[in-house]
Amino acid sequence: MNLGQKPVIRSVVQGIGAYLPERIVTNQDLEAMVDTTDDWIVQRTGIRQRHIAADGETTSLLATRAAERALAAAGLDADAVDLIIVATATPDYTFPSVATQVQAALGITKGAAFDVQAVCSGFVYGVTVADKFLTSGSHECALVIGAETFSRLLDWEDRTTCVLFGDGAGAVVLRSETGAGTIEDRGVLASKLRSDGRHLKKLYVDGGPSTSGTTGHLRMAGREVFRHAVGMVTDVMTDTFDATGLGPAELDWFVPHQANERIIDASADKLGLDRNKIIKTVSLHGNTSAASIPLALATGVQDGRINCGDIVMIEAMGGGFTWGACIIRW
Repeated sequence: MNLGQKPVIRSVVQGIGAYLPERIVTNQDLEAMVDTTDDWIVQRTGIRQRHIAADGETTSLLATRAAERALAAAGLDADAVDLIIVATATPDYTFPSVATQVQAALGITKGAAFDVQAVCSGFVYGVTVADKFLTSGSHECALVIGAETFSRLLDWEDRTTCVLFGDGAGAVVLRSETGAGTIEDRGVLASKLRSDGRHLKKLYVDGGPSTSGTTGHLRMAGREVFRHAVGMVTDVMTDTFDATGLGPAELDWFVPHQANERIIDASADKLGLDRNKIIKTVSLHGNTSAASIPLALATGVQDGRINCGDIVMIEAMGGGFTWGACIIRW
């Protein structure tokens, strides 16, 4: 399918990097902390372990480490970057943004840097926003980072939520390049974003500067989230396929938000997507919110599954609700 009649600017992936805290907490470790079991966690979520940030290991630090590795993979110096977008729900401070802290840590003094807050959908939102900047011609090279220290939001006495989440960061370097305007182009081919604020109480944090004046803890109505998730993400995936003329059979890799293995498999099955094309890291990382997709992408690149020219779909759903999908030719 021809997506255009003339050359267009595409946002092309130049490199990817990831960073995980050293400390690993297994399901067996959690058995000693709350009333849960390894079998219960694995059967319901597929999670076996997660990484937890150390004291003083902030979201901006994780983000910077992932960004450095992405730049090294791209073979670029930091001064090539003129846009930094960090997707996070766990910033170091109310302000300034994590993105400006990463900018300073990398020694960058030009361009723009800001955070986006769409919780687990944050990386999809970040890639989509960066694509708009790059394809408009206003910027040339973007760092899009998903970084979270969700362990700082958890109620460690709530067995229904504390077993689900972990910490980490992943980053991609996107650079504007001219393409022919067809699906053979490398880069972001299509993206679709959605939100519906009526679902706040199903997945939220019960604190904030203008409400409680505290950080608060994550609260989730798990069954309700599961019930909505499959329908919402498959609908937005279908819309993204329609925008390119591609279908599930033509994907090389499906890299979803790593929240729950049952949601991932159910979404793939509903669309008739081959499970062998799914990249899953949920068993090793747990739900790292905005960091989960770039961490999974980095795993797929590192182990040789994702290669230049592959068609990759990313998708996520997060608190709010927010959700979205994006198709990229790697």
